[in-house]
Amino acid sequence: MRKRLVFTLVLITALAGPAVSQGAQRGGVHTETQDRLANQGDMELIWNLIGLVGLLGLLGLRRGHPDDSYHPASIE
Repeated sequence: MRKRLVFTLVLITALAGPAVSQGAQRGGVHTETQDRLANQGDMELIWNLIGLVGLLGLLGLRRGHPDDSYHPASIE
C-alpha cells in the first residue's frame, strides 16, 4: 500500500511539473490567440451554466422501472 501511495505521488508530481511551467511567459510578446482570449470577456460562466443545464437534461434519459407502476413492489 505504501509503495502504491509513493508511486502515485511521484506520478502526480511528474505530471504537474510541465503543466505548471506552461504558464510562464517568454519574450513578453502575445500571440494572436492569447490576445483574442484576453479580449473575449466573461462569457465563460454563461457557457458553463448552459452546459450544466444540458448535462442535467441528460438525466431524463435514464431508464425507468421495468413496470409502469409508480411504486414498484418487490413482492407481488
